Amino acid sequence: MNFGQVPTRQLNKIDFELPAEPPINDSVLKGKTTRKPAVYVGCAKWSRKEWIGIVYPEGTKEKDFLHEYAKRFNSVELNATHYKLYKAADLEKWVEHVGNRNFKFAPKLYQGITHFGNLRGKEVLTDVFLQNIITLGKNLGPVFIQVADKFSPKRKEELFDYLISLPRDVQFFLEVRHPDWFVKPEADELFNTLRKLKIGSVITDVAGRRDCCHMHLTVPKAFIRYVGNNLHKTDFARMDAWVQRMKYWLDKGIKEIYFFMHMADETFSPKASFYLDKKLNDACGPIFPTPS
Repeated sequence: MNFGQVPTRQLNKIDFELPAEPPINDSVLKGKTTRKPAVYVGCAKWSRKEWIGIVYPEGTKEKDFLHEYAKRFNSVELNATHYKLYKAADLEKWVEHVGNRNFKFAPKLYQGITHFGNLRGKEVLTDVFLQNIITLGKNLGPVFIQVADKFSPKRKEELFDYLISLPRDVQFFLEVRHPDWFVKPEADELFNTLRKLKIGSVITDVAGRRDCCHMHLTVPKAFIRYVGNNLHKTDFARMDAWVQRMKYWLDKGIKEIYFFMHMADETFSPKASFYLDKKLNDACGPIFPTPS
């Protein structure tokens, strides 16, 4: 992910401290620890040949990457669906590869809906997208909607009308990037609207855009897109802070957490994810098996 990247020499000058918990989150979290917390950690894709020897055993063929990926991670941020409308048959094959594991795909809404033209008049494309991803069945995680970087609050009516039109039996999360969404009164209106519609707000933790790391929970679930810097020393302190924040949310009764790892060089994403897994297990108990 190139969004919000800064030169390595600037990283030590950035304040990476996570923002304080917004008081309104108390109205979303019920204050009771979830007995079986659903925490999902993964990367943005699985088709990475450079992960052979890191995630995939030596000699693994590309057609078996997802099968091996699902042994080490319990979710994937499915960016592939942003660039192509996959057929139901393609998704059925993905489900076969993960087997009976508690594994979630988090598909990103097709760019033909979100990044080309207006959001109005996209009912047919949206229906096609949703009809296909429903094929994922019990392996379907949240669908996340990303609007373009230039999509500002000046188009809020267009955005809100589109969100209102979405079905309520699928969990959606929204990622906005234009800086004006994160200042009052636009921020309050955005987060209040998402709460009313029971749509989540993506939290994007990236070095060059600290405003996107906002901490607002609009549903009792979290979707975090963490953008690291190739295992720079600041990455580990940042992940440690996230472990503590997720533990706090789990203690407060959050239902699900999705944490997706991104790096400028995706070679480093699995190792960062393994580090996070171990820290979460140490802090919260055995949430999922720690990779060897």
